[in-house]
Amino acid sequence: MNFENILVTTENGIGQITINRPSKLNALNKATIQELHDAFEALEANEEIRVIIVTGEGEKAFVAGADISEFANFSIQEGAHLAAQGQELLFDFVESLRKPVIAAVNGFALGGGLELAMSCHFRIASDNAKMGLPEVSLGVIPGYGGTQRLPQLIGKGRAMEMIMTAGMISAEEAFRAGLVNHVVPQAELLDFTKNIATKIMRNSPFAIGRAIKAINANYKDGINGFETEIRNFGKCFGTEDFKEGTTAFLEKRKAEFTGK
Repeated sequence: MNFENILVTTENGIGQITINRPSKLNALNKATIQELHDAFEALEANEEIRVIIVTGEGEKAFVAGADISEFANFSIQEGAHLAAQGQELLFDFVESLRKPVIAAVNGFALGGGLELAMSCHFRIASDNAKMGLPEVSLGVIPGYGGTQRLPQLIGKGRAMEMIMTAGMISAEEAFRAGLVNHVVPQAELLDFTKNIATKIMRNSPFAIGRAIKAINANYKDGINGFETEIRNFGKCFGTEDFKEGTTAFLEKRKAEFTGK
């Protein structure tokens, strides 16, 4: 896969997407959002890939926000279309992938950058990371799911304060709030993240995909998460992974899962 704004590598079952616009602090523009969609879609379809990691090039930024120059003169209708298209193409798309997506947050994750990290299934931050949704300081609100996912992750009150003050929080503050799962030194970020990815890959890919679907259902209006869990629990019983996992357990050996 050849891209202008991102780098994609695959190794040992892990696909890594690196947003590569360091001169722009890896800001998201329309072209980068499209490339990210294409890369996630390709890695999802690649049967050899079990886990996807997304990070930013360099030590300064994961993604420092959206490229404001692209929409500074938009009309009401154009603004609404920008948000709807972006959510469908990237942010909702990532959240719904059946393969685990981990955000390795290195440096600034602001605006659309934090929204991208929040759309991933969980987040690991370097100790120099700074996170925030500064949109109201520009006269707009978060438009790529920030007003929805941030309260889900850290609670309504904390989310209200972060969004209304347009302030940044440190990696340690993000950890205490539950926004990130771990904080590690910058130099150890990718190795630490890959180590967790390796632990994930020991388990059934089919079951993990169904667990993602069931967990997400709890946050969708009009969907009964318990019913989704029951349905997907049942589907696991018809898989080779279930047969292998239970047989391996009874035979006291390590399971070899295929995702089928």
